[in-house]
Amino acid sequence: MHATEFTTPAREEPDDRFAAVVAGLGTCLPRTEIRNAWFAERLDTSDDWIRARTGIATRRRVTPDVSMTDLACAAADAALRSAGRTTVDALVLATTTPDRPCPAAAPEVADRIGQGGIPAFDVSAVCSGFVYALATATGLLSAGLADSVLVTAAETYSRIVDPADRSTAVLFGDGAGAVVLRRGTARETGALLAFDLGSDGAARDAIHVPGEREQPEGERWFTMAGRKVYLRAVEHMTASALSVVKDCAWAPDDIGAFVAHQANARIIDAVADRLGVPSEAVVCEIARVGNTAAASIPLALADAADGGRLEPGSRTVLTAFGGGLTWGSAALTWPHLTPVRSEI
Repeated sequence: MHATEFTTPAREEPDDRFAAVVAGLGTCLPRTEIRNAWFAERLDTSDDWIRARTGIATRRRVTPDVSMTDLACAAADAALRSAGRTTVDALVLATTTPDRPCPAAAPEVADRIGQGGIPAFDVSAVCSGFVYALATATGLLSAGLADSVLVTAAETYSRIVDPADRSTAVLFGDGAGAVVLRRGTARETGALLAFDLGSDGAARDAIHVPGEREQPEGERWFTMAGRKVYLRAVEHMTASALSVVKDCAWAPDDIGAFVAHQANARIIDAVADRLGVPSEAVVCEIARVGNTAAASIPLALADAADGGRLEPGSRTVLTAFGGGLTWGSAALTWPHLTPVRSEI
């Protein structure tokens, strides 16, 4: 497949316009590891089948005593330590697997990490949730409603996938990631320079957990139309990523790190190939943790940073696709920071 062709606008040097700046990065993973062999013993599948179709070798899962909120709190606290901060002005939590339908989890997270009283709310955009939350937090900073925002993404998909469905059970892991954003300028490393967001509600059933009215009896599991999702994901992630690259007046060769939602290794490779991103810039960490939905991008960023694949100033593109359908991308220059990891 050939790279997407486009004309790169004349480049301009970064200026002193407002930008949200990434100042800290934290993650949390459950300690329990589930390897492909575990599924091979229980389902009509094998390690080779799972690796070939998804790129996944293992994933983490919460134990019954660990909640989504526990993961979110641990990642949020780690991000604060990474940023060298003790307080923030607001908190945005991206999740599709809250511990309860009501109230939102974000106020509890804020309270538990010592930030009680600040504005805190949830964002639900499924696997695009982290990018949507970044854009939302940037809006809070731009409007002058906050000088710093903690963006957290946490998921426990192991609790909504059917354990007997090999098409979904093998895909998902649990985890959380968080970043601290602060007010700054586009000239700084860590500046978020462009966003692109979109949705298509007509295809809402492609990724779906039925509600009580749709399915009044029985267990309501996550379902996904695999082939349809693959095609839509490649299409929309490619177009969305291309939009932010153009907005920044970058060429594909300028991209130092391409971090897509870690849903499937084949999707990541297909999008990168269409964009013409250098292979060495593609970050794919799905083998280790599986698909962690909204948490996948910050988890992948932490792995890439710790592995020396993200240098300060690297031109970085994030892109995601999820239920809704939703999709979104962001472009930034990578900051000077050290991720803080935790397990629970």
